[in-house]
Amino acid sequence: MQRTMLKAKLHRVHVTHSELHYEGSCAIDDNLLELADIKEYQQIDIYNVTNGERFTTYAIRAQRGSGIISVNGAAAHKANPGDLLIIATYAMYDEAELETFHPQLIYVNERNEMIDKRDNIPVQAS
Repeated sequence: MQRTMLKAKLHRVHVTHSELHYEGSCAIDDNLLELADIKEYQQIDIYNVTNGERFTTYAIRAQRGSGIISVNGAAAHKANPGDLLIIATYAMYDEAELETFHPQLIYVNERNEMIDKRDNIPVQAS
């Protein structure tokens, strides 16, 4: 059996640009792509924390160290500069791979610079 699992996420990145008249995609600072092991043109799911929108697009490379998160094309209707996003990728794993599986979770500051990298989400006390 194979299971679809969260491979990586960029948690609460800030939208820096929203470009309606640009070829559709999401431009992401090359540093963040590398940290989350997201390849250019890879499918990504985007969850807009600010307005609740959820959509799928693909990643393209933005200038390394720029902090750019640009939502482009039709998706620009779903995110505005300043919005907080979660950008996620998923992959299929078989049972043997799941024995050592850990997602890559990247947390950023307000300038979209990594402040933490984890491989699990801590259990919250009730």
